[in-house]
Amino acid sequence: MSVESRLVNPEILQALYGTIPALSGVAVRSVNLNPVGPGVTLRVDLPSFPGSAPQEWLDAGVDAVQCQLGFLDVRMVSLTRWSPPTTGDVRMEPYGGQRRMRVGVEGSGVALEFECHDLATVGHVSAFRMGADGTDGGPHCYVNKVDARLYESLPGTEEFTFYGR
Repeated sequence: MSVESRLVNPEILQALYGTIPALSGVAVRSVNLNPVGPGVTLRVDLPSFPGSAPQEWLDAGVDAVQCQLGFLDVRMVSLTRWSPPTTGDVRMEPYGGQRRMRVGVEGSGVALEFECHDLATVGHVSAFRMGADGTDGGPHCYVNKVDARLYESLPGTEEFTFYGR
């Protein structure tokens, strides 16, 4: 099954890209494990910038897109390698029955695998200018109007509502 069929809300990315970009070669910025749900939230930079980006983004001079992928009813988490900054491939495959999937993130500095409900959510989509050193700390242009009102840049990790806790 495609990544698109695994997302509750694919329209967010479809509006920007026309289709869902492949989740290979993504920069994995953070992995958030949440005991409520229980859940896992991945913050990733998508591998390409949309060809038909909003004019606001073009005017701001941004060149990268970031989002969060949220997974619920998570079980059997295995994080055997985490050495950021890292890039990797995110795969989502059907697993067992009862509407479950296995998610794997494998790359140069990350090895993560878990089982979860078979749908994921896309959240906190933003565009930013990648720092010369690959950082994402500058201003962000958020797609969601609430995010845009609340945040001008990436909030600190203590901002529980942003990181899914």
